[in-house]
Amino acid sequence: MENYWTSNKTINGLRHFVLVNETKEKGNISFLMVSVLDSEINFTTTYEELIISGNWRKGWINLSKHQSITEEYLNYKSINKGEGIDEIFINEDSLFNIS
Repeated sequence: MENYWTSNKTINGLRHFVLVNETKEKGNISFLMVSVLDSEINFTTTYEELIISGNWRKGWINLSKHQSITEEYLNYKSINKGEGIDEIFINEDSLFNIS
């Protein structure tokens, strides 16, 4: 599975993400995605959303700064000053597990 992804639309003002964990539970596959620029922006998505929906592109697409970091990000950071940050737990088989 490709680990580097670009969202076709901004997510909290950012577009470049890393697939950190893949989890299979009861036949469903989900992925933990983390922003390349800000680990506070992370979420879990489904196989259907990431692979089938057309909302994501494999790899990091070369975008201008204005396209990859929008004003939405600055607004998000001014409102969410470290509140409600979830810890990110890396699976043992994750490419990003360095322990």
